[in-house]
Amino acid sequence: MSDSHHRPRRPATTATALLHRLAPRTLRGRLSLVALVTATLLMLILTVAFNAVAGRHLQHQADDELRTRAAAVATTVDTSGTTVRVLETSHDELLDTNVWIYAGRHLLEGPSTAGPLTRVAGTLAAQGGRRCVTADVHGPLQLCSQPVPGGRSEATVVTALDLSPYRSSADTLLLGSLALDAVMLACTYALTRLAVGRALRPVRTMTDQATQWSAVASEERFGSMRHPAELARLGTSLDSILDRIRTLLRHEQQLTGELSHELRTPLSRIIAELDWWQTRPRTADQTRAAHQVIADAAESMRTICDTLLDDARDGTLTAPGTAEVMPTLHHLAETLDAPSHLALTIDGPHLTAGVPAALLERIVSPLLTNACRYSHSNVAVHAYHAPDGVRVDVIDDGPGVPPAFAGQLFEPGRRADPDDGHGGAGLGLPLARRLARSTGGDVTYDPGHTPGARFVVSLPAE
Repeated sequence: MSDSHHRPRRPATTATALLHRLAPRTLRGRLSLVALVTATLLMLILTVAFNAVAGRHLQHQADDELRTRAAAVATTVDTSGTTVRVLETSHDELLDTNVWIYAGRHLLEGPSTAGPLTRVAGTLAAQGGRRCVTADVHGPLQLCSQPVPGGRSEATVVTALDLSPYRSSADTLLLGSLALDAVMLACTYALTRLAVGRALRPVRTMTDQATQWSAVASEERFGSMRHPAELARLGTSLDSILDRIRTLLRHEQQLTGELSHELRTPLSRIIAELDWWQTRPRTADQTRAAHQVIADAAESMRTICDTLLDDARDGTLTAPGTAEVMPTLHHLAETLDAPSHLALTIDGPHLTAGVPAALLERIVSPLLTNACRYSHSNVAVHAYHAPDGVRVDVIDDGPGVPPAFAGQLFEPGRRADPDDGHGGAGLGLPLARRLARSTGGDVTYDPGHTPGARFVVSLPAE
């Protein structure tokens, strides 16, 4: 299609853009504008209806006045004879105030100074019956004709009334109603802005509170506050969103802490090996050995990252596999920086666990590290078959876990004695349990084992 077919739409687009530009920016202003427009339409309809009813009422009043005067004049007209006669009465002044008496089409009596009106009255009388017309002769006038009842002769009385007072009353009513409409609209707009402002005050308060609250640490909730039903539902929705945000942030913090916790050991090995290699001359064999240690530590770091990130994606193992338990435990013991005075023993039959070797290392590593850290002289790792799979016991002869702290042992960031002189962030045991549970296993603490501590790793079999 040519461009000419699209050009007529541009004014509409411009008008729409102008309306959007002129529209109030705030919800309070928009609601007030909607209320003002609605009230304006309603007041317009009511004003038109009221003035139409008032005008009809004033018109009926004028017609009733004319008929009353015509009936009074009819009492002075005698139609009993062959001719129509106007009787002399004490109310002859009625004939001087716009009253005409006709015998057929012949004017018997009428005002002497109402020439144009006399013609209109004659036309009205000639038409017969009860009729009313409006004439504009030196001002608006209403004329009504009324036949004289009874008698053998035909007579008609025509009366006229000045409509100026009635129309003045109608104009006054119209101006008064318009002034009242203006006052009502102004009050409506002001009260609507006030009411909407008060109604939205809790929303502003909720906004300020959400800004002040910590997304992670704060336990405040919008739903615990007293609000109208609509704001209560909004508060519930915001609480759900805040809970999801807090969960995500805590999950990120946990993942960051776990990564730093697990990467600390291989990174320390790399740093120590580089420092030792740089401080003294090394032979070619020693250099190759240092390179191998660094490569193994880097590979361990990569495996740690892959394992934790895979688990963090959906909480389940994304790369299932199997692992020879004893070789994996021996490899873990070789890479562990255990004190020289410590006797570390690993025993058990040939076992195959239904988890990858990297994941098995990550589960057992925090338990073995803690056992080496707190034991006095001996650490034993025992692997064996169980009815539900494979189990690995990690036992040390250290001080054990205080009974009061046993319930918090697997909570992230909790330590029995933060001032015991050992480094750690309290993330190793929670990580081991979470990884084990992601494979269908578990990590538990045996409170009945004394002296020292005994942790049991349960894993699915091949």
